[in-house]
Amino acid sequence: MFTIAARRMGYRVHTFSPESDTPTGQVADTEIKADYEDLDAVRDFAKNVDVITFEFENVPFATVEEAEKFVPVRPRGEVLHVAQNRLREKNFLEENNFPVTSFRHIKTLKDLQKAVEEIGTPCVLKTAGFGYDGKGQTKIKNIKDIKKAFDNLDGNEAVLEAFVDFEKEVSVVAARDLQGNFAHYGVIENAHANHILDVSLAPAIVSNKTQKEAVEIAHEVLTKLEVVGVLCIEFFLMKDEKLLVNELAPRPHNSGHLTVDACVTSQFEQQLRAVCGFDLGATGFYKPAAMANLLGDLWKNGEPNWQNALEFPNVKLHLYGKAEARSGRKMGHLTALADSVERAAATVCKARNALIS
Repeated sequence: MFTIAARRMGYRVHTFSPESDTPTGQVADTEIKADYEDLDAVRDFAKNVDVITFEFENVPFATVEEAEKFVPVRPRGEVLHVAQNRLREKNFLEENNFPVTSFRHIKTLKDLQKAVEEIGTPCVLKTAGFGYDGKGQTKIKNIKDIKKAFDNLDGNEAVLEAFVDFEKEVSVVAARDLQGNFAHYGVIENAHANHILDVSLAPAIVSNKTQKEAVEIAHEVLTKLEVVGVLCIEFFLMKDEKLLVNELAPRPHNSGHLTVDACVTSQFEQQLRAVCGFDLGATGFYKPAAMANLLGDLWKNGEPNWQNALEFPNVKLHLYGKAEARSGRKMGHLTALADSVERAAATVCKARNALIS
């Protein structure tokens, strides 16, 4: 989706990953297949482009550091370094007085036992590095769960977090340019299933106070990190309207995919504008919108019936070009626009349900 936005504006795109025939590679000008740890290949790649960005956090920091010796990487490597590790991320947020749930650094079983005693149960143990869509997480309901939860870490460092009984999960997708200008898409409301984003609604059904505070926090986070590009802040919204920052994603985000159809400037064009040194685009919505993810589970009994979904005239279909449909794997999404966010959500969910009928 980023590459399509770039090609539409006349750019040539080179992509680098350990796989071939990737969704990006299918529409890029040049697809380089090499391990991220192959620094010779990284150097060669960097010498043949003008600017580099990344589309997920699992790129090793050393890879980005090497690329930065030859060409600008935006957002800068330090932003990736913070966001790809839960402990560094939590420490950054706490040190800068952003609201976060209570947490502890876990290295040993003794650390975990003490932390559970201090934080209380239920709580959630998360690996410090390389976790998303619920990966690397174990809920500890009582002290009997501690040993098993620790063993699940397989020797990796972790973060123990207090369990949050939230009202809603929301996000703010925002961007910052080279001059420090800021743009955002308001607050997006997110519903998850099995720790994976299921449906997103925009604008979120929240108070004006929550809208204002979430955007202010997003602005401060992007400023503190000196982000150039798009970054998403995921929040827990509590019953008393208090916001807690859950995670940072320094890239276009799944909850912002609806901006492709719903907004003057999509999050992908916004990323392009920021990293290539242009002014940021307008972020206004044409209409309220909702997005429903299409996971590989929909292919369980064969190809979904696309015709059924496209019988809804206000629904847009996006398929990513992934070769293999696997359970829990994001294969695409549907977007619906309507006169109200409730109607958009109902329409997009009906269209998705129709895929398997």
